[in-house]
Amino acid sequence: MECTVSWIGAAGTRSGMGFVAETGSGHVIAMDGAPDDARPENGGRNLAPRPMETVLAGAGGCTAYDVVLILKRGRHDVRGCSVHLSAERATTDPKVFTSIHMQFSVTGRALARDAVERAIALSHEKYCSAIAMLSATARVTTGFDLIEA
Repeated sequence: MECTVSWIGAAGTRSGMGFVAETGSGHVIAMDGAPDDARPENGGRNLAPRPMETVLAGAGGCTAYDVVLILKRGRHDVRGCSVHLSAERATTDPKVFTSIHMQFSVTGRALARDAVERAIALSHEKYCSAIAMLSATARVTTGFDLIEA
């Protein structure tokens, strides 16, 4: 897996904190920093997600992918899955994630609670690389809601 991240500054200038990631699969992700009123030269323009937001989004995508795939492979009638992530970070550098809560909403027909619970557990304990890495510094908790389709 490869990725190239390039500093683009603010609208192509060499000020600001805008970056573009070009992934090995040929996709582009823009990232930017928060504005810094005290030191504008070090701040972003808030035009794209922060790099750590993309890490959190990647973890959510990784586990949601697993949950849907596990349920489908179990021949469960899953029709939707979303996960809301809320995270806390350390107050000192490096400001790693210290806690992450993932609240899943899984939609389907006659989905069994234990099947959804098992799919989430399998994702977090065995399959999701992002969660495995983040678990080194963060306490990861989960919850879920079932929505009948």
